Amino acid sequence: MTPLVMHPGPIGARAWAAAKRLIGARFRLQGRDAATGLDCVGVVVAAYAAAGVRLLASDSYGLRGMALDAAAAALDGGGLARCAQPLAAGDVGLFALPARQLHLALLAPDRIIHADAALRRVVGAPAARLPPPVLRWRFQERI
Repeated sequence: MTPLVMHPGPIGARAWAAAKRLIGARFRLQGRDAATGLDCVGVVVAAYAAAGVRLLASDSYGLRGMALDAAAAALDGGGLARCAQPLAAGDVGLFALPARQLHLALLAPDRIIHADAALRRVVGAPAARLPPPVLRWRFQERI
């Protein structure tokens, strides 16, 4: 069996670069295509797809009111693994927002890229714009 290693390698950096190109795409709930709109999950899936990685993501989910454990379980695997290492570009953060709403974003040490439902588009923002993520994942590369 090939061992897995988590490191801030080229996949994460490529996903971050791809996410930057998504800035300005319109917001669409459960959107998976930048041409028609993306939601927070769609941004992560599209960025990693552009980096050459197909992440497994359900097309039927509801981060509003979803239990943190259920959301975390849905994100575990599929090419990502929970990470406690220092933050690197391309990490995926899960945020707990008011009104029991969970939110995903691509992370870098001082920036985030996410689908902002209030602004109705994908935006880049300072990391301080959101509270710290409650959980973080990083792509697992086979060595």
